[in-house]
Amino acid sequence: MKVKQAALAGSRHIGRSNILRGTLILTLAGFITRVIGFLYKIFLSKVMGAEWLGIYQLVFPVYGIAFTIYATGIQTSISRLVAAEIGRKNHKNIGRILRLGLLLSVSTALVLSVLLFRFSDSVALRFLLEPRSASSLRILAVVFPFCGITSCINGYYYGLKKAGIPASTQLLEQMIRVIVVYISAYTVGKGDFKVICEMAVLGLVIGEIASGIYNFLSLFITKSPKTMLYPEPNPNAGLLKRKDIINSILHLSIPLSTNRLLINILHSIEAILIPAMLRRSGLSTGEALSTYGTLVGMSIPFIMFPTALINSLAVLLLPTVSEAQAMDNKDMIGKTTSTSIKYSLIIGVFSTGVFLLFGKYLGVSIFNSDEAGNYLIILAWLCPLIYLPTTLGSIINGLGKAHITFINSILGTVAKILIIILMIPHKGINGYLTALLVGQLIITIMDTIYIIRNIRFDFDAVNSLLKPGIIVAMSGFLLKRIYEYMHRITQIHQAVFLLSFCLLFCVVCMILFIITDTISKSDFR
Repeated sequence: MKVKQAALAGSRHIGRSNILRGTLILTLAGFITRVIGFLYKIFLSKVMGAEWLGIYQLVFPVYGIAFTIYATGIQTSISRLVAAEIGRKNHKNIGRILRLGLLLSVSTALVLSVLLFRFSDSVALRFLLEPRSASSLRILAVVFPFCGITSCINGYYYGLKKAGIPASTQLLEQMIRVIVVYISAYTVGKGDFKVICEMAVLGLVIGEIASGIYNFLSLFITKSPKTMLYPEPNPNAGLLKRKDIINSILHLSIPLSTNRLLINILHSIEAILIPAMLRRSGLSTGEALSTYGTLVGMSIPFIMFPTALINSLAVLLLPTVSEAQAMDNKDMIGKTTSTSIKYSLIIGVFSTGVFLLFGKYLGVSIFNSDEAGNYLIILAWLCPLIYLPTTLGSIINGLGKAHITFINSILGTVAKILIIILMIPHKGINGYLTALLVGQLIITIMDTIYIIRNIRFDFDAVNSLLKPGIIVAMSGFLLKRIYEYMHRITQIHQAVFLLSFCLLFCVVCMILFIITDTISKSDFR
């Protein structure tokens, strides 16, 4: 009994340290990627214009639907199956799981590539309702097999809770994409918005190809899973048949992919409806696409910036919860749930404060757009409702209950679509902002109810909400006053000065969080 307890204690310690280390690695990579992405979006908004930025954004619903079919479910399946084998201290099946997952993903991606290339004109005209996007879709079709390779290998590393390769892959893809687009926009685009839009998609393709090759080569230089197991590999572990592994992957991936495909289709309908409904509100096609481009291409990326940390936590939560469940370690599941919810809420409260206080200035100084600044202030209230469901959904999926997140997401998305159809023609873009609020609120409430009913965990409202709210409000109010005063008397570039104050706000809040014991090392013990 003592030996078993010691092993469980050791696994809990290693599991949590891996979560923390992996989250920090992915967060650092995500933060750098987001910074590069911000500069990239600023660059695109200047060389492409708001209207063509809106057309560029319309390509991503197609990308998302295809990715869901050939990658999302298989990546998650690989991650869960690898984590489960680690939990059983069995290394024999891990490589076979990856190879068969790659076979399924890449073969499906190739079929989708051919179909999109062949029917790009029809997709652009009848689905996106924007014929000018057809040439970009043909370029996009090339990338699918390489994305399949990257996603499967990332799922393998997430299952091992080794975040270094996925993090470096993310950075490599983003840097190559930006460099390619920057060079091609000036050497090939030369002021032609359509060509620059195509070069932006080409940059995405080249970046994904490079990261796919890098990811594949990484398998030959990283340690074998056999050397990673703790405490010792299980000598009695069996070797699964290929048929059994494929069945396991399909059993996990098909429901998840089907669920997410439907969700992605609904999200795509939502994205396509926004400019269409804006036209019904009285805007011209150009004005509708410009408004859509400003909201989706400028304001929302700001709001999503903190998800660099949330997403890093989420991708590592799933295999950790799966491993704990395989070991019947309910204490670890409860502690992991409690800690992840707490820090998701803290990040949400802090982000709300940043965008409420500085949102207007960020829109004007970064994108030279009052409209983008106004959207940031309105969207600020959504931050906790955007970040928390990401964490909760990952925990629920880790328990093998993907159908729960599917149902909750469907309810929230359908509510958004109905409000978009009913309100945007009368209220304009404010109708969409209302839809976003209601949809996220529904998803958050439904996920929270399921977690409360099925997991025993402690919720520290004081350190999760009360203290962060007071600290953010007081320090934010003071720093905003100082910023407004110093802005009038300094000659520093506005964007640099503003971002410096946002960073200062972050540092001040972090120090106060530590002093007041809002965040503590004990959360990760």
